[in-house]
Amino acid sequence: MIYVKKQQKKIRSSLSTRTFSEFFSEHDYVIKEGLIALLICAVGDLIAGIVLGKMTFFLESFPGLLVVIPGAIGMRGNIFGSFASRLSTSLHIGLISPHFEFSDDLNNNIFSSFVLTLVLSIFLGIVAKIFCILLHYHSMDLIDFILICTIAGLISNLIMLPITMFISFKSFEHGWDPDNITSPIIAAFGDLFTLPAIIVSIFILKSLNFNLIVKDVILAIILIAVLMSFIHCYKLSYETKTILRQSTPILLLCSFLGGSAGGILNSSVETLLSNPSLLTLIPLFSGESGSLISILGARISSGLHSGLIEPLSKPEGETIHNFGICYILAIVIFPLIGILAETSSISFGTIGVGFDKIILISGLSGIILVTVMVFLVYYISTSSYNNNLDPDNIVIPISTSVTDSISSLILISMSLLILGTLI
Repeated sequence: MIYVKKQQKKIRSSLSTRTFSEFFSEHDYVIKEGLIALLICAVGDLIAGIVLGKMTFFLESFPGLLVVIPGAIGMRGNIFGSFASRLSTSLHIGLISPHFEFSDDLNNNIFSSFVLTLVLSIFLGIVAKIFCILLHYHSMDLIDFILICTIAGLISNLIMLPITMFISFKSFEHGWDPDNITSPIIAAFGDLFTLPAIIVSIFILKSLNFNLIVKDVILAIILIAVLMSFIHCYKLSYETKTILRQSTPILLLCSFLGGSAGGILNSSVETLLSNPSLLTLIPLFSGESGSLISILGARISSGLHSGLIEPLSKPEGETIHNFGICYILAIVIFPLIGILAETSSISFGTIGVGFDKIILISGLSGIILVTVMVFLVYYISTSSYNNNLDPDNIVIPISTSVTDSISSLILISMSLLILGTLI
């Protein structure tokens, strides 16, 4: 992403030689923007969490569905976060008009994102079924996995494409920093609409169960249409070819990681179903973690392009400052989302795990996750930069997908540890 912040300075003093008040004063605009974006994300993630907390019937009726959910949520953020990142870059260098006029560049980005969503939806359904087989989970048929993922992907496309364009153009118009605001807000909208889209796709699937031949025909039509669309998009222009060539392998890996995150959650499905507040916490924790890491990844990528950050083997200088910002945001946001999850459970008349336990679970899990991810994001960013790969297509998708997998593992482990110790 080509975006140089006027407020940033080339020379920074060492973090260890400065007081916290000096550090906060220098970076207050970044912390405030990031916190506002994360709080907005928390609203969307909370709604998604409430929906998931009320999805126990669907999770029981469609075994294996929980394996799909993290990958589906992550995929929306990955595809449309990258779409927004490319739009922001094109707007800042003048390739796309800020007056929202359709052009070849904009149309190519729209079509590429649409095709990627459908391709990745099919792959996610296949991956989810494979994980269920390998881990010996009772699950629905492969065709049901694929149809649920693809129909939900189509619905999300129709909603998220206009929302992403609106937010990207508005952020440029108002001078908002896309590193701190745009990507997290778009990810929050993706989280918000993914679960309702999955529920709608389940109802559509149930309406097709009257005849297995009909389901087979619809699946065949979808597979052929998606394949032809991918081939056409690949040949359409150099830009669409570049987007597909760079994004597809990365997003396939991300879908695999999303499926692994779902597999981790499904391994503790009985614990989750018996503790609705933990179900509510999952989208909150995953969404806020992904948004926080997206902010860090976008800032490091921008710093690399603008010369504020050097791709060194050991992070230092401006990179350490960004790490510090990430920790400050984490210390504030993770206990807060624990409180939100428990409050929502109590508000809807379900028994929670207790404020003390859920704050401990969310807070400790968040700090552990950030400690792992800040270094991983830095090395992903510097590696992509050194290999002349577009970070708009690489850094955010890989970072958020790895975050999804690691966050699920850490959250479930910490939940079992704390609940097992304290109950």
